[in-house]
Amino acid sequence: MSTSIAAVVLAVGAGVYIHAAAHRNDAAAAAAETVDIGAGAGLLVRSTADGSMGHLAVIRDNTRKVAAVTCNRVYAAAGTAICLRPDGPLATYQVALLDRNLRERDTYPMVGVPNRARVSADGRLVTWTAFVTGDSYNGGQFSTRVGVLDTTTGDVVADTLESYALTRDGRPYQAADVNYWGVTFAGDGKTFYATMSTAAHRYLVQGDFAARTVRTLAENVECPSLSPDGTRIAFKQAVGGDPVKGWRPAVLDLATLHATVLAETRSVDDQIAWLDGRTVMYALPRDRDHADVWSVPADGTGAAALLVPDAESPAYLR
Repeated sequence: MSTSIAAVVLAVGAGVYIHAAAHRNDAAAAAAETVDIGAGAGLLVRSTADGSMGHLAVIRDNTRKVAAVTCNRVYAAAGTAICLRPDGPLATYQVALLDRNLRERDTYPMVGVPNRARVSADGRLVTWTAFVTGDSYNGGQFSTRVGVLDTTTGDVVADTLESYALTRDGRPYQAADVNYWGVTFAGDGKTFYATMSTAAHRYLVQGDFAARTVRTLAENVECPSLSPDGTRIAFKQAVGGDPVKGWRPAVLDLATLHATVLAETRSVDDQIAWLDGRTVMYALPRDRDHADVWSVPADGTGAAALLVPDAESPAYLR
């Protein structure tokens, strides 16, 4: 981790302040502290502390501010945040777009249970993944739905990637069981990466929103996250190709398609995020309700380190 980013995230004394701040009571959330996700380097997280469970929090300058808004999943970039949350008392959910002060800009209905969320680096595009049931091809088990929205126009860029022309291993491919999840955006506004599954195989795919095409790049790559320089993909890799055995974080070089497994031996079931060009971060659960954010070098060296206790769904604010 670079010295500048470490100063933003961690207090002197190995993160003592953040550890203490993670356990502030709900008075902080009730006070609706003013936050600004566009005011410079920091972290946006979903709190899992007992006193502020589910509330969003911004960590900057050794201070943790808890906002009034609650989400199941969050991500942010360029002053825009996407919040996946329940929509009323029924078992339905919505996509909420939030401004730089985490105030609601707009909401959209979402089919399914929230799972993943991302925002393009310029804040223009947002994407979400939800679990759904009822698809006949999988016997009623969970499948996925991806949505992509242009925040400047309010138009849906993609509501079903399954309709895109798919090339698998260099050949056109169609199948009823094709599923996509975990979209991450390139900087050109049209290129994206995601996970595609079919016939019990999971692939990293590269897609083009304008051409409505998708092609496979590598196998056993899930929940990709494009590096800030656009040259690498951080992802979770099923151990031995079998998700039942768990996942390990890894980084794929897009030029060579060589994957480096990172120095984290626990199972990571998350869409990994980049803290900077050399470090990635992810959430690990401690129990049913609580999780912590950890970091590890992106080159396979070093060791995993606790970054933010009582937090999950991290996004680095640039």
